[in-house]
Amino acid sequence: MAHLDAPLLAADQAPPPRPVRSMGTPLAATIAVVTSLIGLVVLAWAVLFVTKGRFLKGTFESIASSSAQRRVRVAGDFQLYFAPFNLKFVAEGLSVENPDWAGTSPFFSAARIDARIATFSLLAHQKRFQWLGLTDGRIDLQWDRDGKQNTWTFGSGGGKPLEMPLIQRARIAGTQLRYLDPRHRLDAAIRVDTVAAEDNRFADTIRFDGNGTARGARFTLAGALLSSNKTLAGGENRLRLHAEGVRSRVDIAGTLPGATVLDGAKLHMNLRGQNLADIFMLAGIAVPDTRGYRLTSVVAKQGDEWRFTGVKGRFGDSDLAGKFTVQLREPRMLVTADLATQILDIIDAGPFIGYNPNALATQGAQAAVTQTAGPPRLLPDAPLRTEALKNFDARVKWQVRAVRAPNLPVSNIELGLELEDRLLTLSPLNFSLARGTVTSDIRIDARRSPVFTRYDIRLSPTPMGVLLAGFGADQSGTTGMLKARVQMEGTGDSVRQSLASANGRIAVIMPKGEFWTRNTELAEFDLGTFVQKMFERRLKEPVQINCGLIGFTVRDGVAAADPILIDTQKNVMLGRGGFSFKNETIDLAFRADSKRFSLFSGQSPVGIGGSFAKPSISVISPELLARAGGGLGLALVASPIAGVLTFVDFGDAKATDCGPVLAGASAASQRDAKGRPRDDVGGGTTAKSESGKANPGEVKRQRKKFLGIF
Repeated sequence: MAHLDAPLLAADQAPPPRPVRSMGTPLAATIAVVTSLIGLVVLAWAVLFVTKGRFLKGTFESIASSSAQRRVRVAGDFQLYFAPFNLKFVAEGLSVENPDWAGTSPFFSAARIDARIATFSLLAHQKRFQWLGLTDGRIDLQWDRDGKQNTWTFGSGGGKPLEMPLIQRARIAGTQLRYLDPRHRLDAAIRVDTVAAEDNRFADTIRFDGNGTARGARFTLAGALLSSNKTLAGGENRLRLHAEGVRSRVDIAGTLPGATVLDGAKLHMNLRGQNLADIFMLAGIAVPDTRGYRLTSVVAKQGDEWRFTGVKGRFGDSDLAGKFTVQLREPRMLVTADLATQILDIIDAGPFIGYNPNALATQGAQAAVTQTAGPPRLLPDAPLRTEALKNFDARVKWQVRAVRAPNLPVSNIELGLELEDRLLTLSPLNFSLARGTVTSDIRIDARRSPVFTRYDIRLSPTPMGVLLAGFGADQSGTTGMLKARVQMEGTGDSVRQSLASANGRIAVIMPKGEFWTRNTELAEFDLGTFVQKMFERRLKEPVQINCGLIGFTVRDGVAAADPILIDTQKNVMLGRGGFSFKNETIDLAFRADSKRFSLFSGQSPVGIGGSFAKPSISVISPELLARAGGGLGLALVASPIAGVLTFVDFGDAKATDCGPVLAGASAASQRDAKGRPRDDVGGGTTAKSESGKANPGEVKRQRKKFLGIF
């Protein structure tokens, strides 16, 4: 029975429950793993600290050489450990080779380097040195000729821009640095040493000096960096720099957050010299020449931008204020500026169109004239610096309140300049002219060779009297207005070359207005009316100008009258001829046909000749002499009264339809008051060519017949 009951008892008896795991067991395991890792780290730290990591010397050389793809060697003592958290690195006789293309000298060598590097900065791929001690260092920084590789970019990373490591404090002795950039023609050598600071707020003074060449111009520099005393809270690094070269001097002073930390720096610059263009030339930036200058500015660096704010100073006899920024970007740096001038001296404005300001200051207007074997030249021939335009882009705004110039009523200049990959646009280029406004858009395309320029210049309706007074002439009592437009395009690397090849149109339009009789009669050379009114003391009697157009069609640098047509209350004034941008000669003739009977009317052209630099006016023309000779002959063979008949104008001039005139239309579109095509315009001569001979297509001047004699 006992044996039979045993299975029953076993069946009735439940198996013992399995033990339940504690909820803290996984956490304990995790803690154990973490504790083990921390222990290993502490152990590694302790081993490194005790041994100073000297046993890692071979490993360091191997890994560094493989990573940099160039040989790295430590000849003497080597230390690499954490002290206590920042990485401590010591190497004696450290050398790093240059790539093959850079020559046999090492990229870096030092008798001793002692550094403390923030550990977390290594994880962020940005080395931050809390301390750097460097003895007898040699650093060779080079770009290759193509600007694609440099010595400080290791491995296959190409040529990255130079980024200085962030160094809070440093002590450097007997160290030399060389920087060579063949593409930008820059070669500099700098020596650095540390001496005891004279100011107890600073632990050390790092002094540096050097010299070199920039685009062929020599320069020297010297300065000091006062490293903050670590025992003082909120220490600073004070920078002083003085440099001279290219007829200029610059002084920079201020504070840096760290020895090589430029972002957030507070710097003040004092710049002075003979020509502001010299300084910009060092950076490959082309600006117009200036006379002696002096500028001050606050300098700051933010990322890849150098910012110059609070700019104040003078160039020549003009003032300048504003701000500008240089952004170091690829493939071209970007220059942006917002500038203002209260008074711009006309001499200082000369370089903007190609004149030498120093010559203008010493010789006056005569400096703008170039003597040649032919006629003297006035148009500037200074070439555009097309090579420099490849180096940068620009966006500039410049406002000028007034221009200091005798007899030049210009003010309120507004310039907008944009340069994008050698395409230079001046838009707007506006200024006030005698209560009128000149609005310009000029486009200079240096991508093409030769340079292609398009001009579009407009003058809004402007009081003629105010304009004359502004240029120093008598207002002539006139209430007349005028407006104008120039549309041309040409090729050439200077203003003169561009205009000498230009094609387009020039039109000056005079709407209805009044002029003094004295001036119109003199211009018309109407002796009878002029003498009559002189004795009657009516010289100030106004003469009504109905409409007028002085138009030129320009082809290959030669401008031909198309047309010159002015309709007055009493006369129709016509002009023929033209001028040449090629040799700057003028060959124009003006004459007036009377609408009324006039006695003793010369009816002979008033000529304007000579050149731009030396124009001449001829009233006693060959036509007048011929008529006088004819009159004398008639007087001899007939009677004195017959001689007078050669100077009689019976007043048969055709009144003008002012519609085409006010529209600036060409000669072919001009009509008389009855709507008929005019036959007295459109046959004007052009100016002489470069050789001095008349251009093909020149036609003889029409002569008005008097009593069937002429």
